[in-house]
Amino acid sequence: MTPALFLIQLLNGLQLGMLLFLMAAGLTLVFGIMNFINLAHGSLYMMGAYFAALAYGKFNSLGISVLCAVVGMFVLAVLLDRLALARLYRRDHLDQVLATFGLILFANSAVRLFWGSSPLYMELPDWLAQSVQVAGLNYSVYRIAIIVAGVLVAIGLHVLIDRTRVGMLIRAGASNRTMVAALGVNIGWLTTFIFALGAALAGLAGAMAGPILSIQPGMGEPILILTLIVIVVGGIGSIRGALLGALIVGVVDTLGRSVLPAVLFKLFDPSVAAAAGPAIASVGVYVLMAAVLALKPEGLFPVKHS
Repeated sequence: MTPALFLIQLLNGLQLGMLLFLMAAGLTLVFGIMNFINLAHGSLYMMGAYFAALAYGKFNSLGISVLCAVVGMFVLAVLLDRLALARLYRRDHLDQVLATFGLILFANSAVRLFWGSSPLYMELPDWLAQSVQVAGLNYSVYRIAIIVAGVLVAIGLHVLIDRTRVGMLIRAGASNRTMVAALGVNIGWLTTFIFALGAALAGLAGAMAGPILSIQPGMGEPILILTLIVIVVGGIGSIRGALLGALIVGVVDTLGRSVLPAVLFKLFDPSVAAAAGPAIASVGVYVLMAAVLALKPEGLFPVKHS
């Protein structure tokens, strides 16, 4: 593999990492602050992609589609939280797992009912469909836009969590929910806002993934698995951990699938390399997660409590 091609794959890893960060940021807040296991977070990503596709079909605008996905998922999450999930927050984790797994089945069936099982696709505007030269090779402008969008969201979340009153309440709720409630803060609506914020970020990830992936039922489960790995690697409840963990997992997964097979073809017989390469590459992120759990169970970048 040439250095230029390696750089392209590294950028692909960063782009995947930013999508994972959008997923992991909301989910790690829900885990860390609400102590709620939401297996349906991938379904929120899927619904965001479908909302974006529906808006794109009506307005033929990627910007409006992304906005509709974010706002739509925020509103849907508020309704879902108030009508159903709020009753689960004080229940056992097994109840939460079973209920949110049921939501996965419901969401997949719902999109098949309304949109069918055939994949949907979104087109890019001309200026995003272009390529730029990176080390002599063409690279998608849209993939660079995803990386930039992830950086902007990370900055926005940093300002929200560390520089605003809402962020102060979120941090306080993570440390001592009972004391925050005793001070007159409506914990119920605070947790609803956290859940809806996470859903909006998942919807943003789904909308941005739509033009480069096919939108179809069940698309949320594969990225949910990677998101859970990100949270384990980065540290539960840590936005900084979600960002850095997502970048690490994205790069490891992408380079493992692109670089490792090429290395094996140089070291082993082609037939052996062809069989072993994809299998070894697919378990790279799981090996990473196992190593982190063994050496630092709280994650590489855990929350720092003052």
